[in-house]
Amino acid sequence: MSVRDLVILGSSSQVPTRFRNHGAYLLRWNNEGFLFDPGEGTQRQFIYANIAPTCITRIFISHFHGDHCLGLGSILMRLNLDKVPHEVHCYYPGRFKQHFDRLRFGTVYHNTLNVVEHPVFEPGLVEERDGFRIEAAFLQHGIENIGWRITEADQLKFDKDKLKEKKIRGPAVRELQKEGFVQVDGQKVSLEDVSWVRKGDTFSYIVDTRECKQALELAKGAKLLLCEATYLHEHQELAYQHHHLTTKQAANIAKQAHAKKLVLTHFSSRYQNTVNHLLEAKETFPNTHIAEDFKVIPFEK
Repeated sequence: MSVRDLVILGSSSQVPTRFRNHGAYLLRWNNEGFLFDPGEGTQRQFIYANIAPTCITRIFISHFHGDHCLGLGSILMRLNLDKVPHEVHCYYPGRFKQHFDRLRFGTVYHNTLNVVEHPVFEPGLVEERDGFRIEAAFLQHGIENIGWRITEADQLKFDKDKLKEKKIRGPAVRELQKEGFVQVDGQKVSLEDVSWVRKGDTFSYIVDTRECKQALELAKGAKLLLCEATYLHEHQELAYQHHHLTTKQAANIAKQAHAKKLVLTHFSSRYQNTVNHLLEAKETFPNTHIAEDFKVIPFEK
């Protein structure tokens, strides 16, 4: 089974602290490495996390405020230096392509990396390939800012007991998969008789936004929801002023969306610790976790 987890490479917001780097999040899922919003210093965070950046296959930029993208150039150059053989897909708000190019080509180097760009101009389905469905929604942050929703494809699973009962084994199983039915001892057995469909899990990523219906749609039914909680509830006016969420607002999104697990991140540097963030959120959504640099959060199947 491939690794399935979320690695927190940074959990601060605009200003890093002694204990929290600029945000960056690596989702390892079904032999893919999804990197979200690599802030300044992300390349070094990979070293501390003891993870090779070469696992990165896709990079998502929500928007081009510095704490969400300043590490992009160095990450791409590192992958270029390592001469990774696979394509690296990059998703970002299409109207800001000039900023993507500036980060990517901000220094002189010999390019060997095959970057596939996916500039996003409209909400909805961005891509469906390699066993994943990628969707985008524009959030409320003052500039174009994208929240992401990634869902794995449904999987057909065989019921071993039913296969045994129907005396289906070996080549007959392959024939059943290919044709949709098979004849055994004069009896026709269809695929539906001995199998079931496992619905694909969903990961949702929501940062830098006020409460809005788009955030709720992104989070709907998510197995794992990574959501900003820049401010405590007592600073909700600051949150609104700066187009951010409070802990209670993030928890409320998770609750209304019927998400399974909530991870809070993107904490303001005004807070020395995040104890109260966790306590506040758990009042509304008990299965809440706090992002901490280098913390590995299971993404159970």
